[in-house]
Amino acid sequence: MRKVIVNNIVSLDGYFADETGNPLALNMDAAFDRGNLESIESADLVLLGRDSFDGFSSYWPFVADAPEPQDPDAPEARAVDNTNRAISRHYNRLPKIVVSDRGSVPADNAWAATTTVVARADVAAWLSQAKSDGEGNIVVFASHVLWNALLADGLVDELHLMVSPAALGSGVPVFTVPADLALVEVRRFDDSSNIQVRYRPTNEDS
Repeated sequence: MRKVIVNNIVSLDGYFADETGNPLALNMDAAFDRGNLESIESADLVLLGRDSFDGFSSYWPFVADAPEPQDPDAPEARAVDNTNRAISRHYNRLPKIVVSDRGSVPADNAWAATTTVVARADVAAWLSQAKSDGEGNIVVFASHVLWNALLADGLVDELHLMVSPAALGSGVPVFTVPADLALVEVRRFDDSSNIQVRYRPTNEDS
């Protein structure tokens, strides 16, 4: 049976983006990239909210074949390193489900051929069925409005939260619904001040 795995970055004080909605205020470093690659490698389906899909589909399809950077040691070169190229290739090949009431994905979108739109009112029933239909994970990246709704409905199996060593003071909270969670794992990285905490909602025990 498939698991629904949520992936998000979060500050020490519980925000996933600053007051402007920008998550780049947090430490999205090489460890963050590797965590995302590990998650998408376990997937046979990607589940996204519409805003996240629109942002991702304007960027990720083109990373796999992006030109090599002129200076491989420049900080911006990491965006097209082997890890991120691999993430791009996985995104491009995997089927994607977009939860949205805004209609279909435009035909000229780079991911149009691999994307299906499911209405918000139908996602709980669709996901309950989809969890029993395959073997790989259903992974969610960003899309915090979507996954909070799924969490409230008892449809999230694990949360993989990359904790950035920053307190924003204010911003967009990562949780918008109450949740009781059981700790599964804490991961540290030799090359990063981030840690990854993995939780299981305790409704899984009921």
